[in-house]
This record gives sequence, C-alpha cells and structure tokens, in this order.
Amino acid sequence: MSSPPPAPSVGLVVGTEDSTPLQFSVALRPGEYLQLDDVVLTQRSVAGHGAVTTSGVVTEVRARHEGAQYGSDVFLIDDGVLPAQVQEIAEVTTTRVEPEVYVPPVPGAAVRRATGLERAQALYFDKMDQKVPVGLGRDGEPIYVNLEFLDGTRGGHVSISGISGVATKTSFALFLLYSIFRSGVLGRRAVNAKALVFSVKGEDLLFLDHANARLDDEQRTRYARLDLPAAPFSSAGFFAPPTPDDPSGRPYVTGRTSGVSAFWWTLAEFCSGELLPYVFADAEDERNQYTMVIHQVAARLRRIATPAADGAVTVEGQTLRSYDALVEFVADRLADEDARRDWAGPVTGIGTINAFLRRLRSSLKPLRTIVRGDLADAPGRRVSTENQQVTVVDLHNLPERAQRFVVGVVLAAETARKEQAGAAGLLFTMIDELNKYAPREGSSPIKEVLLDIAERGRSLGIILIGAQQTASEVERRIVSNSSIKVVGRLDPAEAGRPEYGFLPPSQRARAVLAKPGTMFVSQPEIPVPLAVEFPFPAWATRLSESAGTPAGSNGHAPRDPFARLPSGVDDDAPF
Repeated sequence: MSSPPPAPSVGLVVGTEDSTPLQFSVALRPGEYLQLDDVVLTQRSVAGHGAVTTSGVVTEVRARHEGAQYGSDVFLIDDGVLPAQVQEIAEVTTTRVEPEVYVPPVPGAAVRRATGLERAQALYFDKMDQKVPVGLGRDGEPIYVNLEFLDGTRGGHVSISGISGVATKTSFALFLLYSIFRSGVLGRRAVNAKALVFSVKGEDLLFLDHANARLDDEQRTRYARLDLPAAPFSSAGFFAPPTPDDPSGRPYVTGRTSGVSAFWWTLAEFCSGELLPYVFADAEDERNQYTMVIHQVAARLRRIATPAADGAVTVEGQTLRSYDALVEFVADRLADEDARRDWAGPVTGIGTINAFLRRLRSSLKPLRTIVRGDLADAPGRRVSTENQQVTVVDLHNLPERAQRFVVGVVLAAETARKEQAGAAGLLFTMIDELNKYAPREGSSPIKEVLLDIAERGRSLGIILIGAQQTASEVERRIVSNSSIKVVGRLDPAEAGRPEYGFLPPSQRARAVLAKPGTMFVSQPEIPVPLAVEFPFPAWATRLSESAGTPAGSNGHAPRDPFARLPSGVDDDAPF
C-alpha cells in the first residue's frame, strides 16, 4: 500500500492537560477540525530509540470560549465587548505506539490525520494477513476485521447487539457473511465454507439470491470501495415448515412461490434421534424434576419404536401416524401402573409424571405441523447445508416453542456432522434473538448446544454469529467467548450495562443515537471500537425489492428454456 505525502498538521498536543501514553488531547488550529473516529498521529524523539509514533482515534471533541467566565459572557463576546477566543480540543485514545516505547506525546508536538499506510498502521490493518471488510469509516475508507478472529485460528464468534428494527443487526450479520464469502479472503476454503441462518422475522431472508432493485449507483460505489461485487448471494437454499393441515406438505410461505423446500421430522426420526428433550426447550425446564422422565421416555422410544410407512412408527404393536397419536400413546403408558415402571423409572412419583404430561400435551399444537407420520418422504426435506453456501431456515410462521425445537435439533445435528467431518470446512451459524435460546438464567438442551458451540465450536470450524436486543440477557459465557463484538443503536438503560464496558463513554452515548447502518465494531487487536457504516444490501430483503430471477446455485442465472429458439422474430403478443 503506497502512502501519500504526510497530511498537514491539524493542531498541537495540549500543554494544559495531562498527556499519557494511552490518551492525549489536541488543540486544533484555526480553520481546522477533527471529528469523532478520525485517526491521527503524532511523533516525538526518544533517546536511544529514535522517532516514536503514537497513533490514535478521536473519541471526544469539545469547544469552548477561552476568556469567558460566565455563561452570559457569550453575548458580550458576540458583541465584541469581551475579548475571547474559540478553542476546540480533541481527545485521542491511543491505538498503537511504534516502536513500543510507551512515552507520552510532548506538549506542542504537531498532530496530523493518518492516511494511507499510516492509517493502516494505526488500526493494525497492516498486521492483518487476511482482512474482512465490514464497512466504511467516517473518513470514507474501508474498515476491516481480522479473519483469524472469525475462522477460529485465534478466536471466533460474533456478538451483535441493538434495538430491534433500528440497529439493523440482521442486515449487518448478513453483510458480514457476504463479505467473508465474496471478498476472496477465504481463498480455496470458500468452496467448503457454509452459513446456516435462522430467520424469525417474516419472509425477509427468503430473497437473498435476488438482486435488490433499490440499489443505486452511490451504494454500488461503496461496494467498490470495499472491493466487493454489488450482487446477491450466489448460492442459497431455503427451508420453511409445511403448511398446517395441508396433506401435500407444501412450504408455508406466501411471498416466494418457488425455490423453497418444506422441512419436517418423521415420527421415526423423532424416536430414533431422541428428539423429545428439545420439545422441553424452555430455560426453566431443566430445573424441574420431570426432566428425568423426559430422558427415560426418549430412551424408551429409541429402543422399541420401529419405522413404518411414510415416517410413521410402530410401538408395542401399535402404528402411530401423527404426533398427537404418539403423545397420547405415551400418556396411556404412563397412566398404566404396570407399564409406568418401564417408561418413567421405578421411583418416579405420580406428581412428576403429571407435570411431564401437562408440558408434553401443551406441545401438540406447536409441533404437530413439523413432526409427521403422514407425509410421503420428499427429497430435500431435511435441513442441510451440503448443497448450497447459505442455508436459510424460515421459522417466523412457527410458534415460539416450535422455533426452539427446530433451532435445537438442527444445531445439534450440524454440530454432530461437523464433529465427524472435522474442522476443514467452516460453518457460520447465524441466530437472531439469541437471548431467547441462551438466556442468562436457567438451562435447556438448546442452551447447552449453544454453549458447546461457543466454548469449543471454533475447534470444530463452527462459528456462532449471535444477534440480540440485549447482551445483558444472554448467557455470559457465550458473549465472553465472542472475539468480535458489534453494537448498533442501544436503549439508554441497556447502554449502561457492564456488558458494554468495551465501549468508551463517548461511544456509549453515541450508541443511543446511532442511525441505522452505523455499527461500533470491537476486535481484539484494536483497543478502541471502530464506527463503521455498511452498504445497503445488494440482495432483496422483501419481495417488493426483488429485481427479478434469482441467481443459480453456481452464481449464474438459470438457463433460459427459450434460448435455443430463433431470434429476431417479434411476433405480436397473443392477447
């Protein structure tokens, strides 16, 4: 990277305030300015070490009248009666000292904006062998994160927090995935890199492979500044639950009429895979005594249930073809005094069994649509990341309890698959409303899976991208294991929580006012979070934004069935 000639000085290090190796202030020259997030540097000579460069990011700027004593003096100054001078002071937080001789900048030393190579050095971009663009800084130049803190090499996982509908958490998470896949930073690993996205907010994510008709030239220029193509996701697959009470099992979506596969689990898979614990996936369930009944019944079903046609099961001579029938069969066995010992254990009390049955029966309405024994097996009904780079699982039409079940079962299956396959291919798992699946209090099967991913997932090649309104309500171990922390617009009360201690006071205040598209990105190598603005999505986020036919799985438009017809003939339309 070539560096332009050094920028002229914008000011001098202040002599009326303490200057430290980690923080110093700059008095701005008349006519000059510094804004928040500007990158600056200053130098001093140190005996035995030569020139020491201290670089930093502007974290506060203030202006005042020097010579004024009272608030009303501003009127006298404005009338020319009282002599005074406007002075602007910028507070700079140090990001890098090169060489590492931690001495304070001396008062009177010239301070200038860092550009080109100096900017890259100030923000450690020159030390990043693999850089992922995440947006543009306030100076219009790219901001990067180090892939080594995303792919598990030196760290992994991303935590994104902010107010729902304003902080654009989902949009940023998708842009991050897009940048990882399309920037070329993965090299040959891009072939085996996958993303699994759980969608809980309408059908907005069912058009990731459609170009966005609202993308203008200004936004395309921003993509170009980041060396990214302004295009939709080139390889995407979509899954949605079956339509309730529809014997054909077509996907329950309205906006997209093709390219979406319905997913469900057969009763045989439910029994053989011991999926019953995921029915009881609320955070408080693990604190109740009936959890022993859950695991006892699940193990019993796995041992004695045998597959029948269309995913049904035969248990103790009875063929069960619906989730309702399975639940009632289990209830009958637990009500029978002779069978109860085998199904619930020899010392389980009737009160515990009744508590289990109440919770089990309450799952009938949420789960009967996705646990089936009456549908012919269909190719592609199993949620899988194998055939496309990005896999979207649409959950918004499911009740919350069913959403928990799907997330838990799919994550457990993908984790098991990655354990067998090894860490060769990366799997980025994006979950919105993470506080619902991994709350700070209590325990559940889903939470245990997410904790396992957070604590050892990077060694398996599984990277969690979690988005939540309030990081203070998410399990601490998940947030603390996230190398990259991102904050959008925050609620004022939430901004004061200790989970956001990595934000300087000025950025906490700004997070309360941040506009959509502005995020504060914290990464281990840079001591100050960086404010970034990411481009408008190049992919459609709803049907009304779709520019037309989606890209094919290989990144090209599907083959035109009329391409081989003679051209140059313009017949009139037959209507």
